[in-house]
Amino acid sequence: MTAEPPSDPRPDRRTAAAPDATHARPRGLMHDHEVGRRRFLGYVLGGATLVAGADFLLSPVTAPAAAVVPSGPQPAEAYDLLDFLNDSTRPTANLIQVEVGEDGRASFALHRMEVGQGITTAVAMLIAEELEIPVSQVDVTLAPARPELVFNQLTGGSQTMFTTFAPIRVAAATARLALLDAAAILLDDEVANLESKEGVVTGPSGSLTYGEIVTRTASFPEVTREIELKGAEDFQVIGRPYDRIDARDAVTGRKDFTTDLQVPGALPTMVCRAPTLNGTLVRLLNRSEVLAMSGVKDVAEMEFGVAVRARTFGQCIDAVRRVRARWADGPVAGQSDSDIARELRAAEVPLTLPDGAPSIPGTATTLTRDILFHFRSNSAMDTNSAIADVRADSARIWSGMKSPITAQEKIALALGLSPTQVECNVVTAGGSFGRRLFYDGAMEAALISKKMGKPVKLMWHRADDARAGRGHPMCTSRAQANVLAGEVVSFVQEHTSVETDYRHGLGEVITALYTESPGGTPNQTFSQTVFQLTQDLGYNVGAVAQNLTEVDMRFNTGSMRNIYSPDVRCTAELLMNDLAEELGKDALELRLELAKDERVRGVLEAVAEAGQWGRSLPSGVAQGIAIHKEYKGASAALVEVDARPRQVNRDIREAVTGPRVTRVTFAIDVGQVVNPRGLEAQMQGGINDGIALALTSSMHLRDGHFLEASWDNYFYTRQWNTPPKVEVILVDSGTDVTGGAGEAGVASTFAAVAGAWEKATGRRATYFPVNHKELSFTPKTYVPPIPPSPRNGLKLTY
Repeated sequence: MTAEPPSDPRPDRRTAAAPDATHARPRGLMHDHEVGRRRFLGYVLGGATLVAGADFLLSPVTAPAAAVVPSGPQPAEAYDLLDFLNDSTRPTANLIQVEVGEDGRASFALHRMEVGQGITTAVAMLIAEELEIPVSQVDVTLAPARPELVFNQLTGGSQTMFTTFAPIRVAAATARLALLDAAAILLDDEVANLESKEGVVTGPSGSLTYGEIVTRTASFPEVTREIELKGAEDFQVIGRPYDRIDARDAVTGRKDFTTDLQVPGALPTMVCRAPTLNGTLVRLLNRSEVLAMSGVKDVAEMEFGVAVRARTFGQCIDAVRRVRARWADGPVAGQSDSDIARELRAAEVPLTLPDGAPSIPGTATTLTRDILFHFRSNSAMDTNSAIADVRADSARIWSGMKSPITAQEKIALALGLSPTQVECNVVTAGGSFGRRLFYDGAMEAALISKKMGKPVKLMWHRADDARAGRGHPMCTSRAQANVLAGEVVSFVQEHTSVETDYRHGLGEVITALYTESPGGTPNQTFSQTVFQLTQDLGYNVGAVAQNLTEVDMRFNTGSMRNIYSPDVRCTAELLMNDLAEELGKDALELRLELAKDERVRGVLEAVAEAGQWGRSLPSGVAQGIAIHKEYKGASAALVEVDARPRQVNRDIREAVTGPRVTRVTFAIDVGQVVNPRGLEAQMQGGINDGIALALTSSMHLRDGHFLEASWDNYFYTRQWNTPPKVEVILVDSGTDVTGGAGEAGVASTFAAVAGAWEKATGRRATYFPVNHKELSFTPKTYVPPIPPSPRNGLKLTY
């Protein structure tokens, strides 16, 4: 008699991301969903209109994640950036409220910024779930700057769903209970006999819509309620794929961005900037000539350039190109990226084991990786823009701002006003990826408006966005591992970078001013904190140390999508490939063997199976695999790169062709998913980011200025090098926490592409992107600083 093999006790982790399948979360996995069942305190704000919030100062709350790794935990395993941001927002969570109006619709002013990541849709789903109404019956707008929220109005770090998941649901659930209470009175019944569905409360004695309840209720009493949130097994909206609520407006051009807004008197305005990075204006030489040009209304000399206000943006461009001025050079005048690389190398510190780690015997085998990562642009598709109307005693600003409280307070300081005299309105923007944590456009617009004494609608030219805007800093990342008796016994990584700017603080002026203290050290305190709270190697490899050194403060930088992780992860995963080769193991096998937790193993197994790891491929085509842990989740990417001549030698207009990623299988375990369709879209965006970082996109610094001046010569992943086959797998490990996803697709994809490229080409990478040394375009003009508007668009339209 042959015994039956034991069944695999682990649940099937994979849930394919195909339409109507992503939400098919196995209910059996969620029976112990503790967070959803916890009791919270919500409150109703007394008044004629129903307003409800969540009191998280008094409520039971989710404890920070605990370290589960038995030995050698890194800081981010015990307390990561999401824990830090969540604790920062907790004291003011009671200041956000869900409102139900007389039309029965729910409304919510979201204290985060929508930049295309789909959070307005996800938030509408949370409210719809607990209020028992259709998602289409929820209106989500963007809140203006609200200084009373202190640290709770910062959009960054992939934290929106993590920090708002419970507070918004509690507010909505409290509102529903208040509606049931009021309906019981109106229907002369008991709440226990009533039920709500689709915005209608029904009982034995009749039914009322939410709108009728609000209309017929004289006032709602101020009351605090203890509520119990739904468990995941009861979800009707959360976890099901939903199209974005703003999708139709976005694709039909009806969606309003900053430059679409019509503010009385706000005319188009642009700036003529210095020819070198961060150069300053000394003197305008032809003011009368520029003022006399067609359509030009005002010209102002600012420290950062010459501002021109005209009837149209086309007239602004013509005027900017006519400006003649004397400029003072910026701080990197005459320098090129090779100079910056040398300075970074000079600042590198030795690779050393962490304090207390056992010494490595001389018989150990040492493997090392040393990679240079070039500057990359942080420009968004929706170029930097802002509207400002500054008066003697007030100012009104409209712009895409991810830290509007900081913007309001810093603009007030610059204008000589109090923060209460400055109104900062947050406008939806097309893309950000960290760029809009800074309010450069809003500040410039305010200063120009004050100088001109008139409202302005400022738009940065795309050349300005690329050359004078924020970017991801150049850096080096070195890693070293030791192997002894067939085991990896140490892993040390030193990341040396041009400074990442955190002078937006935590979203308010106190921490923002702290980061600006002389010497740069306070900003580096932020850098070190963010680095240590985001880096988690994810493997059991003996003694582990990952450290950051930042040295150069002369560049305009920012927290580009995933901040440090893509570069750190790429170097680490390439070294993991080396270790596999040294140990004579398959790259997947070694990762599964050394992975610290089941969630990492889950995503690895998912991509290995779906992506057919190890399948036979022709010469010149290879697979790469990599993982990443961050934002309370785990991801893995398996990619295939084709480096055969038929790909490398393609002739494509204004492109540097080369090896192409032909297939990506990506798995993400983010915990409780709110909108599977949105999550899949975010991963697809991250995949394209990762491909760009590995193969094509970088900035070239030459003689004090960047060469790239728009998207036509900045080679982000384009249609010709987008993979023909992409599969995103949403892995359900039963984790009840809703992790961050906005940046989760980048790092593992970058590292997997890098590994596949090395195998396909037989080359060992020393810098990224791999095509950086091939300059395939003629740089646009520096004097004037922007090119003329193109007039051949129709000739290039297919």
